Amino acid sequence: MEELEKLFDEVLNKDFIRAVISNPRKKGGIVKVRIRPLELKGHLVFQFESFTAKQAFHKNLDRDAAVQELSGCAGEFRQMQIETADAEYTVLISKKGKATIKRKQRREKAQAADLSHNRQKRYILEEGKYVPFLHDLGVMTEDGKIVRSRTDKFRQINRFLEFIEDILPRLDRDRELTILDFGCGKSYLTFAMYYYLHELKGYDIRIIGLDLKEDVIRRCSRLAGQYGYDKLTFLTGDIADYDGVDRVDMVVTLHACDTATDYALAKAAGWNAKVILSVPCCQHELNIQFAEGAKGNSGEGSGNAGARGLLAPVMDYGLLRERFAALVTDGLRAKYLERAGDETQVLEFIDMEHTPKNILLRAVKRSGDKIKDAAAESAAARRAAEDIVKCEQFLQASPTLGRLLSDIKGE
Repeated sequence: MEELEKLFDEVLNKDFIRAVISNPRKKGGIVKVRIRPLELKGHLVFQFESFTAKQAFHKNLDRDAAVQELSGCAGEFRQMQIETADAEYTVLISKKGKATIKRKQRREKAQAADLSHNRQKRYILEEGKYVPFLHDLGVMTEDGKIVRSRTDKFRQINRFLEFIEDILPRLDRDRELTILDFGCGKSYLTFAMYYYLHELKGYDIRIIGLDLKEDVIRRCSRLAGQYGYDKLTFLTGDIADYDGVDRVDMVVTLHACDTATDYALAKAAGWNAKVILSVPCCQHELNIQFAEGAKGNSGEGSGNAGARGLLAPVMDYGLLRERFAALVTDGLRAKYLERAGDETQVLEFIDMEHTPKNILLRAVKRSGDKIKDAAAESAAARRAAEDIVKCEQFLQASPTLGRLLSDIKGE
């Protein structure tokens, strides 16, 4: 840890802008930590904002205490993104505490952080800074102000980019990366990904947006050409049939309806994609299966009828059954991806008050180079497989994604 402490001692000064610590080693606790500088009573301090699945906690530390706190985080998390006025740092930490530090020098010195305590929330795409695609998509005015009726969309875009910000250390900077966005629609987030990764972060990326609506694809293609986004391509096509690439680094599927999400996730698994970001929509499949099973359910016996009999307080009411089926569907999807070798999280995409479609599945391929890591990965996959079997048998559920992944494995 000596090398890390030296780095922390070097960056925690007046030129420090922010840091994000993510990918915890243990589940159920702190999932992310954000650090920013503050000026309190004339003194420079560093605010640590720690997030659990549902809460956020704050504490302000002086420089020496902040160095110690960061050193402690290094033992509990796998990755860090650190930004200063002069450079950006990516830190990856192994189980044994070995740190890999990558430094990217800025071409121009960045603006210093806002040290005020009550500053407005910091967005990746900042209000007041004109972004062409946000203007053309009706989110921003020509002077960089957010259109009031599109504030929720602006927040959604920034929230999505925060999820990408967390996984930047998993993306290779040394080659072209391929990203597929299935069911891209009007492509607010597709353009945002390209702008953030290519224009702001300097990644060599190729993004392909796929959708069935020809008029939408034509408009998005025109805008991409207008902005000079040479490696942003939009195609008309179906998720299940697309085979235009052999290697994919990231798959994004946002609000693909019902089993269209399953076909996108199966494609991602088949490509062995490093990162999957999925916001499911309209999970009807298991609700239909549960409804059909409930018709002849006596509440007694075993198997199908017995399981649903125990859940009669849910299964007997259509609205509750529908919501329960959606949760089971997404829970099983997360477990299928864990079984396939991913570290999977189920996260809140955006506040429920803005949209009920607020669950995001984020899956990142485990990177086990050593025998010990490989053994741990195998054990995690085995536990996920056992959980899947128990759940499917209890509920007599047969989700599409399970069948598609079995076809890929040849089972």
